[in-house]
Amino acid sequence: MPRDATETRTALLDAAQSLFMDQGYGGTSVDAILARTGLTKGAFFHHFESKHELARALIARYAVLDRENLAAGVERAERLSRDPLQQLLILVGLYEEALGNVTGPPPGCLFASYAYQAGLFDAEVHDIVSGSFSHWREVLGAKVQAALDRYPTRLPVDAGEIADALTVVIEGAFIISRTLNEPELVGMQIRHFRNYLELLFETV
Repeated sequence: MPRDATETRTALLDAAQSLFMDQGYGGTSVDAILARTGLTKGAFFHHFESKHELARALIARYAVLDRENLAAGVERAERLSRDPLQQLLILVGLYEEALGNVTGPPPGCLFASYAYQAGLFDAEVHDIVSGSFSHWREVLGAKVQAALDRYPTRLPVDAGEIADALTVVIEGAFIISRTLNEPELVGMQIRHFRNYLELLFETV
């Protein structure tokens, strides 16, 4: 039975994401994507004019999912607590839980994979990636600032810099986790960041 067009497109994107994460964009050929999916070149070029167009569609899809996950985490944190610091700690804890329960290959981030090979992509792709990181800074920074407005800190800090620090911790943990083949490392590093937040704010 022939595949539905949406199913075929999704299969191509899923296979490409897995291969890009493992081998990088430059190391992944269209033939490798087709071998992973069992599809033909005709099916590929029906949906994408080139590997580059597929990559652009893939990063756009990833950015949408990333924003949706962040929004869902913020919504849950706000539902569980009215206190801005507790909301921030809950949000970090949700990421610790999600990324710390990986039992398969160490997780990674498609944004980071693209950033490592930035010269291979056009301005549109760069804008998607930078826009996603800026969105994290804006959303998390607002949460940090709300906590700063209510609680003193033991050291002077900037809300945007703290927001960036969580991104740095997660992205850096992905790299080390994949290098050492230790999937649990990501959750552990996020837990250390949560400990830092708890020590930073004076709540008593």
